[in-house]
Amino acid sequence: MGMLDNKVALITGGGRGMGRAHAVAMAAEGANIVICDIDGQDDVIPYPMNSPEDLSETVALVEKQDRRCLAKIADVRDLSAMEAVVDAAVSEFGSVDVLVANAGVFAASPIVDQTAQEWATVVDTVLGGVFNSIKAVAPQMIARGSGRIIATSSGLGRHGTPNMGSYTAAKWGVIGLAKSAAKELGPHGITVNVLNPGLVDTGIIRNDHLRKLWCPELENPTDADVDAKVLSLGLHHMPIGTLPPEEVAKAAVFLASDQARYVSGGTLDVGAGYAANHT
Repeated sequence: MGMLDNKVALITGGGRGMGRAHAVAMAAEGANIVICDIDGQDDVIPYPMNSPEDLSETVALVEKQDRRCLAKIADVRDLSAMEAVVDAAVSEFGSVDVLVANAGVFAASPIVDQTAQEWATVVDTVLGGVFNSIKAVAPQMIARGSGRIIATSSGLGRHGTPNMGSYTAAKWGVIGLAKSAAKELGPHGITVNVLNPGLVDTGIIRNDHLRKLWCPELENPTDADVDAKVLSLGLHHMPIGTLPPEEVAKAAVFLASDQARYVSGGTLDVGAGYAANHT
């Protein structure tokens, strides 16, 4: 028996990274999976984004768990697109029991230099995408009187961060949005919680742009250099520079399960001690 037998989980940003880890972990616990992700590159995002091949790989990994997986191209900034994803999921599987609103991007620069387009892209994706995902999925959860909603924030959503003003503001907003949704949806048997990962070993971290932001003193910084900097700055207080995404997925499975039926309105930090840096 799995923790999520006979459940259907919708995961945004499911093409790779933490979204893929959530999909595989939930499938391993018995859930059928719906994933969506963007198709192609946004000009203001300084690292490679999702491709249809990424979605196909996630589908294959879910199917290895002997679970079904429906994959859709959708931009979380588009409410109608997210409503269409939910409609397709309900048509295919009968319901959406779990939402993991995971999709996110960043564009790093000082506030005085950041363009309006960069700000809008980050905030509309990170915060607006969570709003659109909740708005799309909640009506059918309300009708059934149950559901689990898990939004991805970040350790960076708990304190100010130079060069990451838009990302920090959006991730901070995710926490406020989720707490508000927990109050509104709780009477309908729906829990809403937030995951706050630390630095996670995914494509949003493992790219040349972010390596240089972390280690500007080095000409060609490596992933190992970034891990060392994370530890030297005291961000992670356990001896690991970046976390495997599968560790975050374990927390998502718990929040999606019946074991967390009365856990709502809270934040769960998975950051090797990152949470010790803020109140």
